[in-house]
Amino acid sequence: MVILAGVALFLIIQAVPAMSASWTTGDLASGPTQGHANFWTYVGPLVWGTMWASAIALVLGAPVAIGIALFISHYAPRKLASILGYLVDLLAAVPSVVFGLWGIFVIRPFLVPFQDWLNQFLGWIPLFAGPVSRTGSTILAGAIVLAVMILPIITSISREIFLQTPRLHEEAALALGSTKWEMVKLAVFPYARSGIVSATLLGLGRALGETMAIAMIISPSLIFSVKLITDSANSQTIAANIALNFPESNTLQREALIGTGLMLFVISFGVNLIARLILSRTGRTSSTKKIKRTLARRSAA
Repeated sequence: MVILAGVALFLIIQAVPAMSASWTTGDLASGPTQGHANFWTYVGPLVWGTMWASAIALVLGAPVAIGIALFISHYAPRKLASILGYLVDLLAAVPSVVFGLWGIFVIRPFLVPFQDWLNQFLGWIPLFAGPVSRTGSTILAGAIVLAVMILPIITSISREIFLQTPRLHEEAALALGSTKWEMVKLAVFPYARSGIVSATLLGLGRALGETMAIAMIISPSLIFSVKLITDSANSQTIAANIALNFPESNTLQREALIGTGLMLFVISFGVNLIARLILSRTGRTSSTKKIKRTLARRSAA
């Protein structure tokens, strides 16, 4: 708590001068902060870009990660499960710079024809409206890389939670005539609900704070945009913006960047607070009671 309060206090003290300074004259009227009326018009697009990229990554990555965890824990043969578990854990050790290079040389060229297809057949949806990027430097490319980067966290935690499901619950569901999938729905998912939520939000935390991979892949722009494949119209993230602009900024501009870091701190704190509230309402005790009631109803039927 002391360390957390110290970090928050440091960010606030460093950010206040830039928040209260004039952004139309002086040091803030040039460099990375040029063209913004105040701190909030500067940080607003960055907050949006951070949340937008992380949300897309979570939508793409969380279902796949949970599916992999379920396959490892309940469907794969033991030898294959151990190998897959090792590979998933090894994926977490890959540096973010390597993911960024992979995104540049593999994901971006791969997405160009796919983005053409999306624009041709789904261009009437704002998400896929053109013009289509010829370089592949889009928010979609960055989100796909982020989705791969959060896979190990969500998969590892979900796998451990699935394996902790009481054996008696699984056997009771199977004894009542459930198929393997019905047993998973009746016994495993209800018990692991809180663990899945916590794993997903931990993955979201990783996506929110990712820096180098996004900085290397996305063409930065401080805009509000919901388009996934538009050329040079990508909402930059807070962490990537700090990494790109911090070395060349003067003192007041660096304080403005620290202020954006304060906003990222607030977002991360809010995500963790929401996770705690969700976990407090969907704990394992209530899940276990629900499982027993479901099995009792099926037994009576």
